[in-house]
Amino acid sequence: MTVDTSSADDSTVGAGAELLAIGAAIEAGEAVLSQRFGSSITLVDPEDLAGSGPATVVRARVDSSPFALPRTLVIKHYPDEPGPGEPDPFAQEAVSYQLFTALSAEDRMCPELLAHNGVRRVLVIDDLGGAPTLLDRLYGADARAAETALLSWSRSLGRLHASTASREADFNALLRRLGGKARGDDTTGVLACAQLPALLERRLGVSTPAAVREIAERAAEKARSACYRAFSPVELWPDNNLVTNEGVRFLDFEHGRVRNALIDAGHLRVPFVSSPDALALPAGMSEAMIAAWRAEVADLWPALADDETLSEYLLGSQQVLVWWSTWELLQAMPHDGARPTGRPAALVTWWRDLARHAERAEADEIAAHAWTVAAALDATFGPGLELALYPAFR
Repeated sequence: MTVDTSSADDSTVGAGAELLAIGAAIEAGEAVLSQRFGSSITLVDPEDLAGSGPATVVRARVDSSPFALPRTLVIKHYPDEPGPGEPDPFAQEAVSYQLFTALSAEDRMCPELLAHNGVRRVLVIDDLGGAPTLLDRLYGADARAAETALLSWSRSLGRLHASTASREADFNALLRRLGGKARGDDTTGVLACAQLPALLERRLGVSTPAAVREIAERAAEKARSACYRAFSPVELWPDNNLVTNEGVRFLDFEHGRVRNALIDAGHLRVPFVSSPDALALPAGMSEAMIAAWRAEVADLWPALADDETLSEYLLGSQQVLVWWSTWELLQAMPHDGARPTGRPAALVTWWRDLARHAERAEADEIAAHAWTVAAALDATFGPGLELALYPAFR
C-alpha cells in the first residue's frame, strides 16, 4: 500500500502516514503467518483499531488460507525499536501472550497468540470481535450490567494470578529469548513513600508522623517481596478489558510483568487508580470485587482466606497506591501554587476511603493522617471535592 503525500496538506499527510502504518502492519502480519504455517496467507479489509500505545493495531479478514484460521485476526505491529536502556513494549507484550498461550483455554485470560516475530516486531492474535469493554459497561446506562462486568473482571484477575503464580523464571527466560531485559521490581512506590511526607509539608502544610511514614515505607517494601508473585498487566484500566460471554479478557500487555499480586489487589480498593480517567464505584462494590478475586486465589494462597491477614495486606497496598498517586500530583504541581493538571477530587476521595478502611482495621494513626491530608487537599483545591461515580451508577 503506497500513498503519494508529496504535495498534501497536513491532514492528508497524517492520513497518508496512517495508511502506510496500516499497510506495514498487514504486510508484517501476512509474512509472519506465512512463516508460521508454511503457506501464503492473505489478509484483507484492514480496520484501524487505534491503539493508544506505540503499536499500530489492525483488525483484518483472512481472505485466503489453506488452514482453519479464524475469520478475522488482530495484528499489533511495533515499527520502532525502544531507545537505549528503555524496556521494549513489543517484547513485554509478546512474552506475556506466550505465557498465556501455553496455558489451557480455560486459564487463558486473554486472546490466543497465533504468531509473532521479533525481527518484524509483530504479533498476530485471535480476534475476540466486537465485545464491549469494561469501560463501555461503566459508561452505559445499566447498573446491573456494570456490576456484573466488574465482578467478572475481578474473578478474571484472580484467575490470571492463580494461573501464572511461580512462573517468573519462565517469563524472564522468554523475555531474554526475544532480546528483552528482565526488569527488577518498580521502585517508584518506595521512592514515593519516602518523598511524599516532605511534599505534604511543603505543598499542603501537613506533617506526617514518623510512625505513619514507617508503616508506608514498610508497605512499599513488602509490595516488592517474593511472596504472592504472579503476572500483572500493570495497566489495570477498564478500557483494556473485553467483556465476553466467557468472562472478562485482558488486552494490552505492553507493560506486562511478574510482580506481587497484592499490588493488583490494591486496585480493587482504589479502583483503576492508575487510569487517568478513573471515577468512583458505589459503596460495597470494592468489597464484592475483593471477594470475587479472593475466591480464585485462596486455594493457591490459603493465608489470604483469613480476613485479618487479607485486610492487613490490602490496607498496605491501598496506602502505597494512594501515597504514590498523591506524590505524582504534588511533584508536578507548579511552584507558583497554580492548580495542578492532575485530579485532586480523586485524591480527596481516595484519602477518605483510606481513612475509613484504616479505622475499621484499628490503624488509628494511618486514619488520622489520612483524614488530615484529605481535608488539606480539599481546602487547597476545593472546597467540596468528591470523585463522581461512573455513569452506570448515577
